[in-house]
Amino acid sequence: MNPIKIINEFYKPGSRLHRIYMMHCSQVTKKALKTAQKVKHLNPDIEFIREAAMVHDIGIFMTDAPSLGCYGEHLYICHGLLGRVILEQKGLHSHAMVCERHVGVGISVEDIKKSNLPLPLRDMRAVTIEEKIIAYADKFYSKNDDQEKSIKQIVQGLQKYGQDKVEVFNSWVELFE
Repeated sequence: MNPIKIINEFYKPGSRLHRIYMMHCSQVTKKALKTAQKVKHLNPDIEFIREAAMVHDIGIFMTDAPSLGCYGEHLYICHGLLGRVILEQKGLHSHAMVCERHVGVGISVEDIKKSNLPLPLRDMRAVTIEEKIIAYADKFYSKNDDQEKSIKQIVQGLQKYGQDKVEVFNSWVELFE
């Protein structure tokens, strides 16, 4: 699997959106690989992490996020689901699940119902160690800023979504730091 080939299929090389995408996903990949090294005893699949971290946001171009250069018709919250569809069509089922399960610290059926999100009613929380590593690494970088966030900043940002989200992230901090 060649992540760059897939990225370039959907993001025009040299475009502003391509630069934003590549910067973000490269940062997430680097952080995810460092994180995986810290938990070697859990046997994370390093090559899978390298591939999946690069394509975890492949669906953003289909969303309405003008600040990123995205002018699609879907809400940004849908980018994980959209990425899943794209990668499943390519036969990349495990990579597709990373797309769906990395948003926030995961989205539960209760979250979907409570917030009336335009998502199917299914659990979209990280399950495998690789999914957790990539979702964790993703929290450290936004697409509008290339500076790594601190754990404190991430926790503050998650608080608006509920204490349960903070607890999930804190459990990842304990596991990975």
